[in-house]
Amino acid sequence: MKNSKALVVDDSLTVRIYHSSLLKKFGYEVDTAENGMEALEKVLKEKYDLILSDINMPVMDGFEFVRRLRKLEDYKFTPVVFITTLNSEEDKRKAFLSGATLYIVKPINLEVLEKILKSIS
Repeated sequence: MKNSKALVVDDSLTVRIYHSSLLKKFGYEVDTAENGMEALEKVLKEKYDLILSDINMPVMDGFEFVRRLRKLEDYKFTPVVFITTLNSEEDKRKAFLSGATLYIVKPINLEVLEKILKSIS
């Protein structure tokens, strides 16, 4: 994970700080965004190796963000993990159709994140 960059997208400051701190324990350099629109602006300026995103956010939700992200040449295969409170089969289906790599229901802890990082690397 050395020199890897991650983007954490969530409208909750607390969640952004928590997920960032977990990723930093694995050596990631981390940027954050409050919503999909801000995240889209960041991915156009910077290359990230991993994206953790919520779904329910103002301005642009996670589904739309990932749909747009996947249209960008640099992000066709970048791992995108939705970490959300949504737990319905329909939400999961929409997540994978939008281009998500994994779908995790909050809360997430260090052990779960470690398994995720191993599974996608």
